[in-house]
Amino acid sequence: MTWNDLWLFALPALVCWAVAAVLSLRGGWRRTVCLLTSCGLLIFGSYIALMWISLGHPPLRTMGETRLWYSFFLPLVGLITYVRWHYRWVLSFSTLLSLVFICVNLFKPEIHSKELMPALQSPWFAPHVIVYMFAYATTGAATLMALWQLLRGHDQLPAIDNLTRVGLSFLTIGMLFGALWAKEAWGTYWSWDPKETWAAATWLCYLIYLHLRRSRPQAVRPALLWLLLCFVCLQMCWWGINYLPSAQGASVHTYS
Repeated sequence: MTWNDLWLFALPALVCWAVAAVLSLRGGWRRTVCLLTSCGLLIFGSYIALMWISLGHPPLRTMGETRLWYSFFLPLVGLITYVRWHYRWVLSFSTLLSLVFICVNLFKPEIHSKELMPALQSPWFAPHVIVYMFAYATTGAATLMALWQLLRGHDQLPAIDNLTRVGLSFLTIGMLFGALWAKEAWGTYWSWDPKETWAAATWLCYLIYLHLRRSRPQAVRPALLWLLLCFVCLQMCWWGINYLPSAQGASVHTYS
């Protein structure tokens, strides 16, 4: 299984997600929407599973591989949001974002290696990254809803707050898994590496958002603007640090 096979799975998955998104906007097709979205997830998830088998390890090493998981988790979080809070438009956004990330992987594939450096040969490697990717997708959905709230003024604050709580919970679990991985790989739970520093900053930003919502429930707009800043910090944690001088060569999270 290679990048050349991605479109064979991505195309039918995107068709399922797109049709489900259209039906969700029309209303009255909830069971069909859930079925089509689930079918798309099964198809795309099959590609990830086959890549896992082909590589001999979970496809989580490169940015391209993490984009696969993000493309998978976005519709999953969209489906959860649609079922739980009945927001019909959320599947349209999750499908569109998945399309963007899939296209990036199709047109700018990254080289995959079947060999993992010793630091990545840890049982904590897969759960750490997978949990983080789910947290990123959840906070991404919360960010989309915050933008919608700011632009349209619809009352979606309970859903935004709940998604943020879930995202922060998974960020916390991911950091704990990462600390256990670091102890095994480098002998210390935390080293204030640039990646770890931005992870801590991101976690703190989302914690501040929830504190603002609880302590100042009437200050809606400032809190939502702060949530957008949280997502910017998250992007720095995910891929932005690769462009920082402090992370060039000296970072323990540089695996090339």
